[in-house]
Amino acid sequence: MIPYLALPRSINTGKRKVLKEDLLGIAKDVGFTEAKTYLASGNLLLWGEHEGGAALEQVLEDALEARIGLRTDFMVRSPADLRAIIDGNPFKAEAEDHPSHLIVTFLKAPLPKGDEEILRAANTGPERFAVAARELYIDFPISIADSLLDRDWKKTKRNPVGTTRNWNTVLKLAEMMGA
Repeated sequence: MIPYLALPRSINTGKRKVLKEDLLGIAKDVGFTEAKTYLASGNLLLWGEHEGGAALEQVLEDALEARIGLRTDFMVRSPADLRAIIDGNPFKAEAEDHPSHLIVTFLKAPLPKGDEEILRAANTGPERFAVAARELYIDFPISIADSLLDRDWKKTKRNPVGTTRNWNTVLKLAEMMGA
């Protein structure tokens, strides 16, 4: 059985409630033999036979909409993808020092050409970020809650489609799927 990590975007915020039972239900609906969730932010781990990638993202998006009427993006990663994300972390010292203030944004697609420079120019705070294949690593050296980065980036109208997890969660998900 092949494991996959499926991360839905923007659920359990405001009126976008998705219950654990719904996530496990869509996994069963689309043919996975085993599924688990981790925390309330919608971390879904799947085991079964599927080609993964964009095809699996589409299947999960359709299944969630069919089950509860909510359309949202899913970002799917394999164990190899997750291992590459961990190994490629450019903020290793920060991950040791303040892992809950280091986040990974799992993107739906690679950041469009030219967007990195625009996002860097818009940043008015102490946050630093690095761009990877389909991820952004963002270090918040002071506080995520007090950061103006989200506001700064929204002004650029280049807010990439993705979902964010802190470093502790990334490591736990990797452990859970044997990455």
